[in-house]
Amino acid sequence: MTTHGRLGGPARRIDHLPRRKAVNRMMEVLAWLAAAVAVGLLGLVVYSVVRRGWGALNLDLLTKTPVQFALTPVKQGLANAFVGTIVIVGIATLVALPVGILVALYLNEFAPPSVRNVVTLVLDVLNGVPAIVIGIFVYGLVILGGFDFFGLMPKHNQSGFAGAFALACLMLPLVARATMEVLSLVPNSLREASLGLGIPRWRTTLSIVLPQTVGGVVTATVLAVARVAGETAPLLFTSSLVGPQVSWNAHHALQSIPVAIFELSESADPADHARAWAAATVLMLFILLASVTARWLALRSRARLTSR
Repeated sequence: MTTHGRLGGPARRIDHLPRRKAVNRMMEVLAWLAAAVAVGLLGLVVYSVVRRGWGALNLDLLTKTPVQFALTPVKQGLANAFVGTIVIVGIATLVALPVGILVALYLNEFAPPSVRNVVTLVLDVLNGVPAIVIGIFVYGLVILGGFDFFGLMPKHNQSGFAGAFALACLMLPLVARATMEVLSLVPNSLREASLGLGIPRWRTTLSIVLPQTVGGVVTATVLAVARVAGETAPLLFTSSLVGPQVSWNAHHALQSIPVAIFELSESADPADHARAWAAATVLMLFILLASVTARWLALRSRARLTSR
């Protein structure tokens, strides 16, 4: 009876093999269908936006400003929104990038496990906070509360600096967590070799570890910029009361592409709707290009680190 059981076990497993193959094939088909749905939705969004905005894409969109209450047809654009987005996102990047890198270096290289776990959880929670909550927080802190950072933000007034601070709050956890992931890929043998030569730990981190993660840091920065470039809610609270003129002064409220799209979409003029679709097309193409670039940089950085 024991021999029969031993012989029967493999036989039963062989009998189940066709069923397992069928289940495996079915799950592969479901996975492919899910991927096709995701790609199809992205393609549908891209096609829908580009189809509506392609006709309004021209040089005037980038070089001319909007004309308020125009009685006759005039050439209009969104130059003020493009300039404002460059200024606000640029300042937010300058703020979030060094802080995020320093946070990642501390957590990955110096912090004890208890501190690392708590701060990592805080970063993950902050990464999931809705953008509108960040906007309300900055509005209450800076606009209503009058909190100032080094004399940069006008008290009780909207400004480009306030908008940049709101976007920096959104970028910080993205940069920090992505940098931590790249730092974890750096082989410990490099750290041990440097420490074995008597080099201090802080200098090992800055001279040996950090240079190995340049590609990953750039990838994190590109992804963070793509993430915040289309945010509307924080800028509605911090930098939306603007005029049609082009301004590079972040002490004043600056127009931005997402806010301009939101305002134009509420207009009754079909020409405004066309400019909104065109601006959305430019913004979407920028985000797609940034995402593809970040993906390429991430693969290149990971291949370089794992090959060591």
